[in-house]
Amino acid sequence: MQSFEWVDATSVEQAVQLLGDPAANGFVMAKAGGIDLLDLMKEGILAPTRLINLKTIPGLDEIKVRPSGELEIGALTTIAHINSDHRIREQYPALSEAAGHAATPQVRNAGTIGGNLLQKPRCWYFRNENFHRGEIVHGDPALSGQNQYHAIFDNRTTSMVQASTPATALIAYNAAVELTGQHGKKRIVPVREFFLPPDFTTGRVTAIEPGEVLTQVVLPPLPQGTRSAYHKQTERDSYDWPICDVAVVLEMQGKAVRTAAIAMGWVAPTPRRASESEWILAGQNVNEERAAEAARAAVAGATPLSKNGYKIPILEAVVRRTILQAATA
Repeated sequence: MQSFEWVDATSVEQAVQLLGDPAANGFVMAKAGGIDLLDLMKEGILAPTRLINLKTIPGLDEIKVRPSGELEIGALTTIAHINSDHRIREQYPALSEAAGHAATPQVRNAGTIGGNLLQKPRCWYFRNENFHRGEIVHGDPALSGQNQYHAIFDNRTTSMVQASTPATALIAYNAAVELTGQHGKKRIVPVREFFLPPDFTTGRVTAIEPGEVLTQVVLPPLPQGTRSAYHKQTERDSYDWPICDVAVVLEMQGKAVRTAAIAMGWVAPTPRRASESEWILAGQNVNEERAAEAARAAVAGATPLSKNGYKIPILEAVVRRTILQAATA
C-alpha cells in the first residue's frame, strides 16, 4: 500500500471541495467506515493519494422522520444502528433484517449505509490486482472461468454481482439516495437507478459523480397495511457471502395484494426487480400456488454460466418463501 494524505472533513461542503481540489495532485477518495475501501487498497486495486475522512462530519449519522413522513437515514449511520433502530424495525422490517444479516457484527458496527451502497461488486477476478495490471485477459474472465457465485441474469458483458444486502431491501421499498455536490447542489436518485452495470475500464458502478458525496438515504412513508419480508440464502449458517437475497414488500387491500415489489440481489450485476412476478401477485390473494407461480416467473430468462446453474432453483425457492412470509407478516 502506498502512502497517502489523510484529511478529516468537518462538513459536507468541505468534503466536496477537497474531493474536487485540482491541487490534490492525484487520486482523491472519500472514506466512511472504510471496510471495502481499505481492502481494495491493501489488494493493490485502488491507490488514492488523498483520503477524505467523512466520519468527522457531524449530523450524518442520524435517523430522522421528516414532516412529510419520509424516513431519513444519514449516510454515516452504521449498519448495526439501522438493524437496531425501532422505527426501522417497526416500519421497514425487511431493511432491518437485511442490515442484521450483512457481513459480521464487527463489520456492521463500523460499516456505514453510505459506504455499503458504494462498495465495489464481488468478483475474485476484479479483486485480483493482476487483472488491473493487465496480466489477466481483458474482458470478464469469469464468463468462462470460476463463476459459481456470479450473475445468472444480465451477464453477457460482466458477471460480477452487486454486494450490498441493504440495497435489496431499499429497492423493494422504493428508497432513494441524496447526493450532494459543489455549492450544496443536491440530487435525488432512486436506489433502483443508482447502481450501474460494472465497467471494467472505468471501475464505475454507481451513479455518483466525481466530487459528489452520498449524504442521505430516504425511504417513503408506507401505506397502512404494507407487509414486508427479507431472506438471505448462504451456503453456511455462519457468516458467508450470499448465494442470493430477496426482499418482498406487499401493499395489501384486505386479503388481496394491491401492489407488490420484489427485489433480488447477488444474482445480477445490479439488484434486480422481479417485475413479472409483481404483476402476477397484484390483485390476488397470496397462497402457495400463487407464490410458486410468481417465483417461477422471477427466474424465467436466467442465463446461468458454466458453474452457477444451481442458483436458479435456490433463487426460486427463496422468492416463494419470502412472498409467503411477507403475506403473513
